[in-house]
Amino acid sequence: MTQLIVVGAGLEALIGVVAFFAGGPMALVAALAGSGLAMGAQIAAVAVLRPAMKAESREFTRKWGLGVAIRFASFLGVAALLLAANEVLPSVWVAAGYLIEMSVLLFGESLFLR
Repeated sequence: MTQLIVVGAGLEALIGVVAFFAGGPMALVAALAGSGLAMGAQIAAVAVLRPAMKAESREFTRKWGLGVAIRFASFLGVAALLLAANEVLPSVWVAAGYLIEMSVLLFGESLFLR
């Protein structure tokens, strides 16, 4: 789990730096909001699934489905944030932060489940 947190925090910092230099302080805030939601969801999903990695198939599937539901809830959270803060936060940076963070952590998930 520590490895996931370190990689996620480093990626979030990188996204924030790029957003700041490309779009300014509000882009930084927006990108960190999106990537923070993605990182939180991914940490929660891995925490739910990890204990069930060696469990029987029914238990594994249940935990895997719960992880998917957590990620979907984070997607709904990003959508709500985009609607609520449309005038304040640049939407493209919220979405970019979320998608980049979630994609990298999701594709690397098998490394974090060991």
